[in-house]
Amino acid sequence: MKTIKKSLPFIGLSYLVMLASPFAAAAEMDHSGMNMSDMDHSSMDMSDMDHSGMDMSGDMSGMDHSGMNMSGMDHGSMDMSGMQGGEPPADARSPDYSNGVPYGEHGKPLMMGSLPLWGVSVDDLGYQFDEDQINYEVEGWYGTDSNRVTLRSEGSIQTKDEKEIDSLTSLSYWKPLSIFWNGEAGVAYDTENDKPAVMTGIVGTAPYFIETDARAYLYTDGQVRLDLGAEYEWRLDQHWVVIPEVELTAFSKDDTDNNISKGFNEMEAEVRLTYETLSRQLAPYVGISYETALSDARDLRRQEDEAVDSSSVTAGVKFWF
Repeated sequence: MKTIKKSLPFIGLSYLVMLASPFAAAAEMDHSGMNMSDMDHSSMDMSDMDHSGMDMSGDMSGMDHSGMNMSGMDHGSMDMSGMQGGEPPADARSPDYSNGVPYGEHGKPLMMGSLPLWGVSVDDLGYQFDEDQINYEVEGWYGTDSNRVTLRSEGSIQTKDEKEIDSLTSLSYWKPLSIFWNGEAGVAYDTENDKPAVMTGIVGTAPYFIETDARAYLYTDGQVRLDLGAEYEWRLDQHWVVIPEVELTAFSKDDTDNNISKGFNEMEAEVRLTYETLSRQLAPYVGISYETALSDARDLRRQEDEAVDSSSVTAGVKFWF
């Protein structure tokens, strides 16, 4: 009997060790390789669980939250005052987009469209071989995209005999009228009849990208001159461009002293082949020009023993800066 009494504690201790071994082995198991993606958790009720002591600071980027239903959660007691939003300040959107922030030592910034700029464009500077004359058309401007002052001159210079200069020069105010059209108004001077004039006109882009201009001149003697022009750029590639151009001139009354008749008096047409280089700012060209008198102006030219029709090969350059 003594032997049995002494053996009972040993047997009980051994039995406890045997029971604790499976629990210890389970605690040391690595669950990282366990795949639980096929388990259905939708029927699990976790509303009574206390998550306040759970540490969720680890990486949860791999978890799929698409099936979680949070419609029953109450967000009314959540404090989101630290997040961006809420009532904007009174000066959150000011007209100059400064948002209430001062400009500092550099002052208020200026938009590029409001800065005064200048430019010079020489659309034609060429020589007519058959007529022995130099034709030119130049324009310079100063101002902004909304308001400009424009100085424009076009004409011809004879290179033989008396070497006469026929030019029409205007100083005008330029302003956009719409997206494709601009208006001009100013004063002009015509050396051919030696008279000043008041000028007004409209220039812009007609449908099919036809550059169009129409200018009217009212001279001091009551004569009205109307110049109409159209030009189109037919681009062959990045450098080669064919430019056909036509101009019409009309007058409101007869002026026999200057070989002018009422109605359309003259038509000029020219076709140029240009090659644009230096960022398209310089374009030498060769072409053919044709000029003819219209209506009663043909008879006036014949009386003065002047040519009624003429054509010539031209060569020159156009540029801008």
